[in-house]
Amino acid sequence: MTSPTPARPMKPTLDTPYHIDYDWFATTEGEDLRVYLLSHLPPALREQLEQGGDSREMDFIDPTTGQVQRLDALRLAVRQAAQAPDFINRDIGVVDCLFRVFLRNDNTAQSPRQLAELTGHPAQTVLNLISKRVYKGIRPAP
Repeated sequence: MTSPTPARPMKPTLDTPYHIDYDWFATTEGEDLRVYLLSHLPPALREQLEQGGDSREMDFIDPTTGQVQRLDALRLAVRQAAQAPDFINRDIGVVDCLFRVFLRNDNTAQSPRQLAELTGHPAQTVLNLISKRVYKGIRPAP
């Protein structure tokens, strides 16, 4: 009797859901989540956080669900910045644009097709980029 062949990982498709794996930042040398999140903030807000610190926690009430969450100042600032109409735009790099989609939607898994609709980048381009390696923690959702 032959032993079963181990299952090969499935090749990602245009419908494979992706998300940000925040643990990736802790395990990848040279990557700092806090620094990367700060880079997505408008300059004035970034400067305010850098001067005042971002360790204090505040209540955030989701305007859609009414759910209350405790967020540090950085996470709250990212949430606020993510609501700006120009937060997701074609003037930034594709990976940054994709990352911002996940920031805006609370890291809800999205397929390359969905990401294409939200960013204006072609779905095949998105798939080709994020299926070859992990960029900024963006990987297939479990």
